[in-house]
Amino acid sequence: MKSLLFYFLFFVSYISTAQIQLLGVDDFKKIEGNKNVLIVDVRTPYEYNSGHIQGAINIDYYATNFKTKLSKLDHTYPIYIYCHSGVRSAKAAHTLKSLNFSKIYDLDGGIVAWKKAGYKTVR
Repeated sequence: MKSLLFYFLFFVSYISTAQIQLLGVDDFKKIEGNKNVLIVDVRTPYEYNSGHIQGAINIDYYATNFKTKLSKLDHTYPIYIYCHSGVRSAKAAHTLKSLNFSKIYDLDGGIVAWKKAGYKTVR
């Protein structure tokens, strides 16, 4: 019984270590070009193709297989996520947390804040 309690407490502590950190554009910009992170744009393909952060992959938040696609990402990499203004990426970040990703960073204000800060996008 004690070992069961130990494993339960260990599991709960592991799950609770996953944190979602909201980053401003300047901190988010620092990871651009870093090969040791995953940048995920959760906007629609149309939005993504109109301009995205360099190195970002597109996983459409509205796609029926959205959660499945997220689950296939490498859990060992920190995930940097963004959308248009921050609403979809916040929801997607919680989905990542439920999938046991442990390093999740969400761009505060989304691509709108990115562009407002003067940072470029690619097509």
